[in-house]
Amino acid sequence: MRNSETAISIKNLTKFYKKFQALDDVSFEVKRGDFFAFLGPNGAGKTTTINCLTGLSNYQNGDVRIFGYDVTADYLHSRRLIGLCAQEFNFDPFLSIYQLLVYQAQYFGITPGEAKRRSNALLERFGLTDKRNCKHRALSGGMKKRLLLCRALIHDPEILILDEPTAGCDLELKFLIWDYLAQLNKEGKTIFLTTHYMEEAERLCKTIGIINHGRIVHIGDKKYILQDRSLEEIFLEITGSE
Repeated sequence: MRNSETAISIKNLTKFYKKFQALDDVSFEVKRGDFFAFLGPNGAGKTTTINCLTGLSNYQNGDVRIFGYDVTADYLHSRRLIGLCAQEFNFDPFLSIYQLLVYQAQYFGITPGEAKRRSNALLERFGLTDKRNCKHRALSGGMKKRLLLCRALIHDPEILILDEPTAGCDLELKFLIWDYLAQLNKEGKTIFLTTHYMEEAERLCKTIGIINHGRIVHIGDKKYILQDRSLEEIFLEITGSE
């Protein structure tokens, strides 16, 4: 990798949609091994930032890199380094959940034998082994959340990007996901998390970035961000958007 210390680098990122500006000169970095929480109310620009990072959305201006690889010019390199756990359940309806994982692994050049081994291991870790031959429509909402995580992790990415991964989860599943994410970060994986839950950010993350109306409000160490009284209005807005 070109830069082993900076996992995510965003400089002067600007994104327009037809009727509004979603991102306004956004700049920040996420260091390798960090657990970064990206906070902001609905419509602040969190998901748009993720879409620009992962190649799902074009942008008008800026420099966006994953471990030094430009996400546009070096798309094949940068995309291999990212595992994306999006909000939507966008699974192929004709495949079993085991087949979904095997096929996903092979998109990244993983051999069929290794793809099967990884798929079985992830299904076991997330308690989905007994559903391996089911299609995703037969799963509960919580099981689908776990399947999203399995799919994001199948190619063992350096960075795991999660867009509100525990939204709508019951407490048991929420704590299971928290424990697993904390363990992944402890093992060295860089995690970029968007959330509306202040408890989630406070419990898991090391660094907090706050975005509002498409602009970065503040970024810093968790303990200093949470003690900054000038951000109380933003925090209240985030909490109110849950």
